[in-house]
Amino acid sequence: MSDQQALAGFLDKWRARWPEWSVVEVFVTPAQREVTVAWFALLHELQDAAWAGSDPTPGQAKLAWWAEELQGWSQGRRRHPLGIALQRLSAPWSSLAATLPAMMATREPADDAGLALDAMQPVAVGVDDVTQALFPMFGAGQPANSTAGLLAQHLMLCGDAAVPLRTRARTKTSDGNAITQAWATELLQRWP
Repeated sequence: MSDQQALAGFLDKWRARWPEWSVVEVFVTPAQREVTVAWFALLHELQDAAWAGSDPTPGQAKLAWWAEELQGWSQGRRRHPLGIALQRLSAPWSSLAATLPAMMATREPADDAGLALDAMQPVAVGVDDVTQALFPMFGAGQPANSTAGLLAQHLMLCGDAAVPLRTRARTKTSDGNAITQAWATELLQRWP
């Protein structure tokens, strides 16, 4: 398999996760589409490593590998196919790599929404810094918005396992949807 085929496979994996992209991509300039999809695919890989599966051990290993890979991107090296589209671009890849332990730490839900937002803040700053470098046309980032957005992604991926323990305790129902709805409501109330 060629590097381009491997890259296409990772981009297609992300497109399958978010099929609405085919509608949204018309609002992205053609020159930026591959970079945009590659960036979203990288975020998908990091989120899966941090939050997917019942055993955290494989995710810890993947995030450690990604931290090393992103450090390599800062030094002009790459191993992962997503680097074909992203590594050559000037972005603070090392800074993003440094946030990955904080991302892994968010696997276990916080006690409340405030603590969850605080725990995700370093990751959001790293994501925003890279986003700003890749897409300067969007202006300065809003880490608080990214923090809430990352927590929303965590909720979508993990369901009730992403919900803070206090929110679970306050929600007097065995219906999982009601628990995730309560957390989503609390998250939206704190979204800047």
